[in-house]
Amino acid sequence: MPGPSERIIFALDVDGAERAFEWAHLLRGEVGMLKVGLELFVTAGPSVVQGLRGRGARIFLDLKLHDIPHTVRQAALMAGRLGAELLTVHAQGGEAMIAAAVEGAAQGAREVDLPAPSVLAVTVLTSLSEGDLDAMGLRGPCDDAVCRLGKLAIAAGAQGLVCSPRELRALRGEIGPAPLLVVPGIRPAASDHHDQARAETPARAIACGASLLVVGRPIREAADPVARAREISAEIEAALAAI
Repeated sequence: MPGPSERIIFALDVDGAERAFEWAHLLRGEVGMLKVGLELFVTAGPSVVQGLRGRGARIFLDLKLHDIPHTVRQAALMAGRLGAELLTVHAQGGEAMIAAAVEGAAQGAREVDLPAPSVLAVTVLTSLSEGDLDAMGLRGPCDDAVCRLGKLAIAAGAQGLVCSPRELRALRGEIGPAPLLVVPGIRPAASDHHDQARAETPARAIACGASLLVVGRPIREAADPVARAREISAEIEAALAAI
């Protein structure tokens, strides 16, 4: 099982490779993985993933792929060649698209003799409230939508899911202990939730069944980012001890 600090994924939501490399250096040994999302990937491209891996970082490639199955398969194949350990797709893309992503990611990794990335399906974005879901035509409580999409994705071959902390218990009850549950919207108790409608503390997320926690602004905007990362790690350790 990963140690407390290894359960932290730091979100590299920065606008260039040099800033990303600076953060990778600063947080080396303090977090388990770095998340390369759309902002950084669009700015710096695949080379930033290669550069971070060359500096010893493990990569969560959070591109939330969502297109026809063939297109997603080809994109996932290219992502597999980059050496990312985790890759996201949208669960709302459907069973065939998710299965295509899993197949493509595995093939791309094989071609360069690397382990296949775990494909994670994003259930419902943490920025969405139940009112938002209702306006989109997804009726009923958010838990229902998350569990329905989560079960579909796991059945299609996804190795894990991305969900908000608020749906963790319900989702674990539906899919069991094996799949990874990667949880954004993590905010220390005293911090601002910003645009996360369904946020939670690190301790509560771990207690509810999270595997890995994505943390960005609470670390990035702290006066001492390393100290904040260590505080979060200590909170995770205490929560694990209490389970």
